[in-house]
Amino acid sequence: MEPMNSLAHPQLRFTPAVDDPSGPRELVILGSTGSIGTQAIDIVLRNPDRFRVVALSAGGGQVELLAEQAFRLGVHTVAVARAEAEAPLRAALADRAAGRPLPAVLAGPEAAAELAQLPCHSVLNGITGSIGLAPTLAALRAGRVLVLANKESLIVGGPLVKAVAKPGQIVPVDSEHAALFQALSAGTAREVRRLVVTASGGPFRGRGRDELAGVTPKEALAHPTWAMGPVVTINSATLVNKGLEVIEAHLLYDIPFDRIDVVVHPQSVVHSMVEFTDGSTLAQASPPDMRMPIALGLGWPDRVPDAAPGCDWTKAASWDFFPLDDEAFPAVALAREVGTLGGTAPAVFNAANEECVDAFLNGRLAFTGIVDTVAKVVAEHGQHDGGGAARGTSLTVEDVLDAEGWARARARELAAG
Repeated sequence: MEPMNSLAHPQLRFTPAVDDPSGPRELVILGSTGSIGTQAIDIVLRNPDRFRVVALSAGGGQVELLAEQAFRLGVHTVAVARAEAEAPLRAALADRAAGRPLPAVLAGPEAAAELAQLPCHSVLNGITGSIGLAPTLAALRAGRVLVLANKESLIVGGPLVKAVAKPGQIVPVDSEHAALFQALSAGTAREVRRLVVTASGGPFRGRGRDELAGVTPKEALAHPTWAMGPVVTINSATLVNKGLEVIEAHLLYDIPFDRIDVVVHPQSVVHSMVEFTDGSTLAQASPPDMRMPIALGLGWPDRVPDAAPGCDWTKAASWDFFPLDDEAFPAVALAREVGTLGGTAPAVFNAANEECVDAFLNGRLAFTGIVDTVAKVVAEHGQHDGGGAARGTSLTVEDVLDAEGWARARARELAAG
């Protein structure tokens, strides 16, 4: 088949720099104490003949859990992003050693990127936020297969990632992009008409904009389908998460924005679809359980048996699909504009949103003010630099960091009122 000119396509199989087919696949897990990381470790522990974890990283807020993971998996290196967490981590490791050798410890903001370059087959980037960009680039440059759950690193550093990633080197972990990844295997690039990304609709599906202004953080954190961290859960409620996924799909699969649709599917069983030029649509379906796409990423091109429960076809079920209400949830339309602008605009969008989510969770901003404020920051950024500074190959990591710093400061100013 003719492969797509894309970062992630199932017809393309990247050969990693380190691969030992005679033994378990060696992995580095970044963000091991988070939702993605803990579920990945569950898969590894249930499949010791297939996987071996050699190193772990985490932010540093849960050193006891990190130490427990390190000894349970027998890793040789652990890392924490917060330098002040190094001493507590070393103490937690020493408490659990029981005569066993202690793993090496790295600490500081560059620690995860150092781990991403270690000899291994695959690096799972399960870090939350744009701080995952440096590890993403490090893993790709080191020739590892990048199992990508950190969508922000691709979104804010799109041209940087595309400049170093080989075709097929990235395997996506988002349930939506894993679904597209699988469905795309049914055709060639020229046969793809459009991608259809599904959205649960979050806890406020069906509400009009006037009904959203007064919702509380507690209500917004009550996602009807998925159990996720607070930032991702709020992003799901505002549909910012779906906007980020549209940008990610564009970058991963090289499909124009006007051929990427979003449809609301409350049951979260159909994770996304690909429509082909002959009129057929292929959908990937499974119960809402992130272990399935994580296992697909870790094991690709092979599937991991019994990674997660499948659909029960002996029971009656109905699946609903609704058009997206862009008036009540303008985040997806804004993300399309940002993605089209390119340059540092996606970094501004993402950073401003993270600050606005924090302001909402701490009672400083209304729910509808999240996307409204992000839109203002994006607009000011466009007026400031002509629409998206440092476009294409001229984009640097410093450009991204500078844009993010400006966006965070401006979002805080606007949220403060």
